[in-house]
Amino acid sequence: MGRRVVITGMGVCAPNGIGLTNFTQALIQGTSGITHRPQLEKLGFGCQVAGEPPVNQAMLDNYFTPLELRGLNATGIVYGVIAGMDAWADAGLSKNTTSIPNWDQGIIFGTGILGVDKFREAIHLIDEGNVRRLGSTSVIQTMASGISAYLGGLLGCGNQVTTNSAACTTGTEGVIMAYDRISQGRAEQILTGSCSDSGPYVWGGFDAMRILPRTYNDNPTQASRPMSATAGGFIPGSGAGALVMESLESARRRGARIYAEVLGGELNSGGQLGGGSMTAPNSMAVQRCIRKAISNAGISAADIEVVNGHLTATSKDALEIENWSKALGRSGKDFPYINSFKGTVGHCLAAAGSIECVASILQFQENTIFKNINCDDLHPDIESIISEQCVPREPISYNASIIAKASFGFGDVNACVIFKSYKSDS
Repeated sequence: MGRRVVITGMGVCAPNGIGLTNFTQALIQGTSGITHRPQLEKLGFGCQVAGEPPVNQAMLDNYFTPLELRGLNATGIVYGVIAGMDAWADAGLSKNTTSIPNWDQGIIFGTGILGVDKFREAIHLIDEGNVRRLGSTSVIQTMASGISAYLGGLLGCGNQVTTNSAACTTGTEGVIMAYDRISQGRAEQILTGSCSDSGPYVWGGFDAMRILPRTYNDNPTQASRPMSATAGGFIPGSGAGALVMESLESARRRGARIYAEVLGGELNSGGQLGGGSMTAPNSMAVQRCIRKAISNAGISAADIEVVNGHLTATSKDALEIENWSKALGRSGKDFPYINSFKGTVGHCLAAAGSIECVASILQFQENTIFKNINCDDLHPDIESIISEQCVPREPISYNASIIAKASFGFGDVNACVIFKSYKSDS
């Protein structure tokens, strides 16, 4: 049996709140971070609303030196550094200022695509024959592993430093990867998380696929509608979430605050078979992923009190609920409480899993199940499977013990992780 793994620090840079305090209040109040983006309107996008963290110059100055800001044009790195450094500090850890790497500390920080705006800048400079104007940081801003390399250098980590990439599943996958490494005794502390760039060059492909709603440009806070009968597609978002994962022994030795324990999880793929495709899930694989996560965590399906789903506000929401119901063997009023935070932040793509893991764990801290917004008109296909009372529209005071969080991504890839509230005598 592997070592126990806990979460001792968290950070977030989300459309509806930067920092844990702001983010928590936004989730409790149901405050949306989705706004109209004039740039998307100017470029002729059908969907002109999105979720983008409200980073300002003062924030940048808190996390980057003037030299580091020179030529920085990668929003994903900005979001990842803010969330990652906040999580590290929240865990009571400091930067390594010695000349020797800390062999017990690592980084697993994912992304889907990085530095798109920097790529565009580079392409124009190269095409104009101005390659010398690219600057010395263009490579780190545009390589996929730029975010983990950046954080690894800032913190002086000597364990595994890597970037994973699994579309919308990236952040949740990273949690499971970090859990595996720590539980096997191969690291003591790992900063895990994920980030996603903002802007039209990231979101344009989805708009071209016509899977984003086009009727809420004048009413952006109502646009993202998970589990709703009037859901018209997902709203693109961006940002980063970060978690410090640590062996229980290390956390106890440091006297660290513990947010939650990670009991285990599962990763798999549907192979784009059996109804699965690049954009649709193989239900057999989804159900297997959930069941295996429960088994790996050493619990039963009946122990799960809250589910934070992937639930993107597309036509697949009802299918996801059906898959949860079959995997858990629970329906009607017996189904756990379920929520989706995409109503307030949109679908943050590669950053979705990590932002939503942070939000899921905050429910332990607040003794509250955060509400769903924009789904007063619950989809009838969902209502035929689970009771309407399982979908909270207002915050519920509840001292949960077990929360399941899942992400299902493009390419028919799945991740499910089981979190447990931590008691010092457990």
